[in-house]
Amino acid sequence: MLAFLIKPFIINNMNKNNPIGFLDSGIGGLTVVKAAQEQLPNEQFMYIGDTARMPYGPRPAQEVIDYTFQMANFLIETKNIKLLVIACNTATARALPLLQAKLSIPVIGVIQSGAEAAVRMTKSNHIGLIATQGTVTSGIYEKEMAKLAPNVVIQAQPEPDFVTLVENDDYQSEHAKKLVANHLSHFADNTVDTLILGCTHFPLLAPFIQSAVGSQVKLIDAGAETVTVVSQYLDTHNLHSDVVHGHDHDIYHTTGDKVLFEKIATNWLSRAQPLDVRHLVITNNHLEDESV
Repeated sequence: MLAFLIKPFIINNMNKNNPIGFLDSGIGGLTVVKAAQEQLPNEQFMYIGDTARMPYGPRPAQEVIDYTFQMANFLIETKNIKLLVIACNTATARALPLLQAKLSIPVIGVIQSGAEAAVRMTKSNHIGLIATQGTVTSGIYEKEMAKLAPNVVIQAQPEPDFVTLVENDDYQSEHAKKLVANHLSHFADNTVDTLILGCTHFPLLAPFIQSAVGSQVKLIDAGAETVTVVSQYLDTHNLHSDVVHGHDHDIYHTTGDKVLFEKIATNWLSRAQPLDVRHLVITNNHLEDESV
């Protein structure tokens, strides 16, 4: 399981009824939030999607680290979160160890749980990975899986266009279906029996991805796998909220187009109540809620 760098005094003094924070480069992390809303009904969530500066995949590592710390600090300082989930593979690959070392709360990323699930699921020991350029370049999935199963063969492929489809609300179109089929159909012809969706945007394209690679290939949603780890962590440290939130009071923040964000989030999360979506302004290397 994931190795957490946790300061004991933080756990001892944590208010278990505080919210859980989620951050991502944009819309994609909502796939993790959706899984978390189903598995953790008593918790309240605070989400940030940095849509103004996405995609993170092609950005230099230090930029990704800086932006991730800005979001984390906002959630800690203004929302008093008890735990942070990096719902972004690129940010996890670049910034997770630094966040765990420097922040005063537990931090969980999305990569190791996805790697573990893929190794557990494969029968042929041939695993495919689609992710952003930054995640593929980092080699982090290969490193994690090599620790678990040295004989596993990984075929990694960057798919930045998939992120653009989701962020432009074009992920259900015929154009999206054709593009996905074009990029991934070769996976159906080789020995890969498991495919990691190594970007939290990609589960929104899962029906098209499954169709492209064939029903014989098992899709691994790294973000959804991470929610199970979060739940286990809350169990272990007695941090489950005593208050039933029901997720009607979850708050969503975006640095970009608030209207587009709300449209996609409302459609994907299928919440009965209107979503509380707020715009964040990027000022002097930190984030400010313009509604405050």
